[in-house]
Amino acid sequence: MGIPSELRDAWANRNKSLLIASPIEDERILRSRQCTQEGVRAGVKAGAIAGVASAVPTLIVCRKVPWAKANLNYTAQALIISAASIAAYFITADKTILECARRNAHYDRSS
Repeated sequence: MGIPSELRDAWANRNKSLLIASPIEDERILRSRQCTQEGVRAGVKAGAIAGVASAVPTLIVCRKVPWAKANLNYTAQALIISAASIAAYFITADKTILECARRNAHYDRSS
């Protein structure tokens, strides 16, 4: 069995629009992709910094403080570190994308 040729062709051509995109629309799409990439880059940087910044004190506390040594196993330590990294990533990426979108909206109005 297989996919009938009509369905296969319809699926392959689903991204092709009947309308021709204008250069202005192409430019907007390009700027939005650039904003997304910029947000991802900034988020990865912030996540890496937050991971290191939260890993060092977490690991030191879990080795030195008796309560933490008794109650925080390796999974808890990993969750603390990863929660800080993930939060930093998403917050920074969101702020960066929104700031870039504001710049682009201002750019669109001034044209």
